[in-house]
Amino acid sequence: MKKFEDKGLLLARILMTILFITAGWGKIVGYSGTQQYMEAMGVPGFMLPLVILLEFGGGLAILFGFLTRFTALFTAGFTILTAFMFHSNFAEGVNQLMFMKNLSIAGGFLVLGLVGPGAYSIDRLLNKKPQPALAR
Repeated sequence: MKKFEDKGLLLARILMTILFITAGWGKIVGYSGTQQYMEAMGVPGFMLPLVILLEFGGGLAILFGFLTRFTALFTAGFTILTAFMFHSNFAEGVNQLMFMKNLSIAGGFLVLGLVGPGAYSIDRLLNKKPQPALAR
């Protein structure tokens, strides 16, 4: 299994970020509607650019493996927070499922934050140290 680890981490990063990149882009093109929804849920509309930065920008960063550990841990916290803010009203049918979905996603980001992005990442390229000639 060790030989599949880096490819598996790349695949995990791709799968984990599809939702965030798509959601972030949706917030960009539907800015005013998203802002109204946030305000209706008690979240100040001025926070929307930060949400877009995290979802779209953070999603792209994790996808390409840039600042992966930090971004994944921050995104895990954000995902748990949004579960409680937007999906904790279990009287509304789908909210319980959405709440559990957010917790599951946060778990994946926690794992990624702990193990890092793997070999196929910008982080690995930036942290790669040249080996001395004798070690080659």
